[in-house]
Amino acid sequence: MINKIARSMADALADVRDGSTVMIGGFGTAGIPNELIDGLIAQGARDLTVVNNNAGNGETGLAALLKAGRVRKVICSFPRQVDSQVFDGLYRSGKLELELVPQGNLAERIRAAGAGIGAFFSPTGYGTELAKHADGSPKETREIHGRHYVLEMPIHADLALIKAERGDRWGNLTYRKAARNFGPVMAMAARKTVATVHEVVELGALDPEAIVTPGIHVHQIVLIDRVATQAGGVK
Repeated sequence: MINKIARSMADALADVRDGSTVMIGGFGTAGIPNELIDGLIAQGARDLTVVNNNAGNGETGLAALLKAGRVRKVICSFPRQVDSQVFDGLYRSGKLELELVPQGNLAERIRAAGAGIGAFFSPTGYGTELAKHADGSPKETREIHGRHYVLEMPIHADLALIKAERGDRWGNLTYRKAARNFGPVMAMAARKTVATVHEVVELGALDPEAIVTPGIHVHQIVLIDRVATQAGGVK
């Protein structure tokens, strides 16, 4: 019998290895899997590469993971915000690497990994510093129908941590409004996906037309109590 509901947060994250690439869902403060991030901190994996829309807010969630010294590199679109002091301090002191990726390219690089696309050409970044690799060497470019493009590579991950709303024991997921954001494409791009849900329903209770992430892309689900989550200030 297929049952992807984890017995505990620790069980769901027990096999995360040092040096892993971890995708973490969320857009601004919507859909951040804070409980999974806290579980990853407790699990102890180090030297991580984190793929996220931003680089953390305040000192909770992703910022707490950075502060714990577990992250070697961040791949994101918006590293600096008014409350990104943890990232700022680590980056300015040379303790954290950054790969800055325009948001559309970030989403498409993740989607490409899940779709099995080897690479793609994007016009975004052509003629700028973003058209270079981390070592300063130029990325491949090409002119197509009179427009210039930059070759971008897919982003694969060892683990995706996402926040969903409802799920069943097969791993099918639905989301709440803007909490959907990067979760669906990240679930497809990772070797293992762990999702939190606020409700586990019986098989067949989810309308097939409303299922956003099919269970084939989800490996384990962790049930999170909504009251406790709201008490902790997480939306």
